This record gives sequence, C-alpha cells and structure tokens, in this order.
Amino acid sequence: MKLIRFGEPGRENPGLITEDARRLDVSSFVSDYDEAFFSNDGLPRLKHWLKENAASAPRVAQSVRLGSPISRPSKIVCIGVNFRDHAKESKMEIPKEPVIFFKATTSLVGPNDDLVIPKNGREVDWEVELAVVIGRKGSYIEREDALEHVAGYVLHNDYSERVFQLERGGQWVKGKSADTFAPLGPFLATRDEIPDTSQLGMWLKVNGVCRQRSSTREMIFDVPTLVSYVSQFMTLLPGDVISTGTPAGVGLGMKPPQYLKAGDVVGLGIDQLGESRQTVVAWQPITTDTVSSHPAR
Repeated sequence: MKLIRFGEPGRENPGLITEDARRLDVSSFVSDYDEAFFSNDGLPRLKHWLKENAASAPRVAQSVRLGSPISRPSKIVCIGVNFRDHAKESKMEIPKEPVIFFKATTSLVGPNDDLVIPKNGREVDWEVELAVVIGRKGSYIEREDALEHVAGYVLHNDYSERVFQLERGGQWVKGKSADTFAPLGPFLATRDEIPDTSQLGMWLKVNGVCRQRSSTREMIFDVPTLVSYVSQFMTLLPGDVISTGTPAGVGLGMKPPQYLKAGDVVGLGIDQLGESRQTVVAWQPITTDTVSSHPAR
C-alpha cells in the first residue's frame, strides 16, 4: 500500500493511493497514521478494510495538498556519512560504525511545502535520502529480524544549515532542525511494495540542474544493519523515522560550495517512492495573519 495524509497543515486526514492511482480518504477507518495505528496492527487491518470498502471510499482530488505521510513521530534519527561517494567528496574516512544524529520532529512538513530559510541562515543545503518508518516497537533488534520491525519507506530531503551545523559548536542537530527541514513523501510505501532497498536510484535537482544522482547500492550500512544498530542505543517506537544518509552532490561538496537562496526550486525522487518539490522562501517574522493562515502542523 501507499499511505498518504492530505489537507491543510495541522488538519491532515489519512488516505492512500490505489494501484490505479486513485487517492482515497480512509478517515472513516483510522484517525491518523501515528504510533497507535502502527502499534495496533493498523497496516494489515487497513489492507483488509480496503478490500471491502475501496469502491465506496471518498475520492481525494489531485489538487489537494499532501502532508507528511505519517503524523509527527517520537523521533527522527538520521545517519551521517553513509554513502561511499559522499564520504569521498567530503574527504571523510568510511565510518566503522554508523554515525547517528537527531532531527527535531517539528521540522516535519509535506513533500511539496515551501522550504523556509531559517532566521540568520546563510548556507542551506539539500540531501536526498531514503527514510525508514518503524512499524513495531523494538530494542536490541537482531539484524536478521530488523525488517520485521519496518512499516515501510519514504522519500526525505534532509535539509541542513551548514553554519548552524558545523560552525556553531555542539551537535549537528542545530543545523538539521529548522521548521520545514524534513519534507517527507509524497507517500509511505509499505514494506511489501519494496522488498529490496539495495538498488534504488536516487536523484535531486536544483532549478532543473541535476546535483545528486546515485543509488542505495552506495550505502555503507544497509537498512537491516541500521535498524538493528540504532535499536542498541534507544527503543524504536512505531512511526519513528530513520533517515539513511545522502549520496554525493550536496552543495557543501561543490567547488566553491553552493547553497540555496529564495526563489530556488528543489526537485527530488527515489525509485518506487515518487517525487517531491520544494520552493525556497525567505524567513519572515510570525504575525497574527501568518498564524491564522498556517496552523500548527
């Protein structure tokens, strides 16, 4: 199945995309794609419900905004320097163990929402990534059992503000967590849709110019290894996200480095996970009008 959430920011409803590309509203069956949904066998129950109700479920117009395909999770765990070509362009050694950092869950937005340059941001960079959504609670998961804990996969652009990340001291989370820095989607593809994640093509363009083109075969640590590894240090809850790293071609690695500015358009995609598109806009102070027209996510 391909899960979507649709509607205005903060008021999204759950839906799905059928095999014939129809968008269906499934809010009569489930209130949201959240920890409770995944914990309570939501995916198999939804699949059964779909067989009985697909014909009568309300349609969702193609013009309706898509939000993140999952509601705000307990955590977004990111993996750094996990592609051989990216390590090479960054002049970094191949890590002996996965590099882990966090991204604030408040950075989560829909796949085609604007990317807002944060206040005082100067070096905003792009990173196309394969993200894993956890479907079953687990800790100390063995690698051979790891995929049983995966609900599915989703396209993620792991935006970064490099000054905040690399020059402001402390951990990378400061450069990863601005609002709008984690567009997910357009949909979550359940694990049965993508039984093999080892050969997925990935690409990203800025203003139509290709900046990243690679494949998950460049990953140093694969999905089962990462799920198992992260679970050695923290309990993974249903709905949690593990973003598996980016290939070569980020702005930081260009000579000279190039970063995003207001008006730029970033497009990206991964095989079998669709495409997304973000327009870059400048930060503006929040006003009463802004709050009323853009409710909390």
